Amino acid sequence: MRLKQPFRDTPEEIGDIPVATSGGQQIPLKEFADIKVTNGASFIYRESNSRYIGVQFSVEGRDLASAVGDAIKQVKQKVSLPQGYRLDWGGQYTEYTASRAQMNFILPLTFFLIFLILFALYGNFKFPFITVLGVVLSAPVGGILALWITGTPFSVSSGIGFLALFGVSVLTAVVYISYVNELRRGGMATSEAVREGAIVKLRPIMMTALVAALGLVPAAVATGVGTDSQRPFALVIVAGLIARLAISVYLMPALYELVVRDGDRLDV
Repeated sequence: MRLKQPFRDTPEEIGDIPVATSGGQQIPLKEFADIKVTNGASFIYRESNSRYIGVQFSVEGRDLASAVGDAIKQVKQKVSLPQGYRLDWGGQYTEYTASRAQMNFILPLTFFLIFLILFALYGNFKFPFITVLGVVLSAPVGGILALWITGTPFSVSSGIGFLALFGVSVLTAVVYISYVNELRRGGMATSEAVREGAIVKLRPIMMTALVAALGLVPAAVATGVGTDSQRPFALVIVAGLIARLAISVYLMPALYELVVRDGDRLDV
């Protein structure tokens, strides 16, 4: 409530504000309240019909999630709040926890949709299975090593980078499997088709992966202001695609030859 100007200029004027009692009497506010000028908060902040005081701090030299996690533990152990008070953790930490919860839902959904699309493409489970398995076994290796070597904590930005990395890696796997299926449909023996596909499709697979990886190299090595969000994303994709290329050259042919049988449906 904000009173009119004559009732709020001085402590004396505020003290003369009449307050109605249950008996219908008008009693000046100064009769039951001490009104004085003192040092205190310059503003009274409100949220959800409650007053609040914000305590801010910045994190340097470590990741936000672990720093706030340690702070929460210390506050719970050493700070006892009076009755009627509550403590909330907000800011970037709230955004991080919300984004992490979304990632926990989006990541499995992404794999499911990829598998579903591949099943519609090939008409069986084995080729989608080895595609997803090959990506899971090869693509995250480079990204995880890059984060570990550079001391970059896992974040929402790097999580999105892994999603993009999985998408490009699936594309390279589809290029290989579809070509080997095409060779087998032409009458070539499985072992020969697996080897021929690995050799012939190495160049287009490298071009597909390296175009995406090399384009993000400047962002992956940047250290200036504003790189906190883009650097983990680019770092994961660049290192992940390089590792994916090095591993999948041997992994995909081995997985393909492990699951194929005569009479397979060879859609491309």
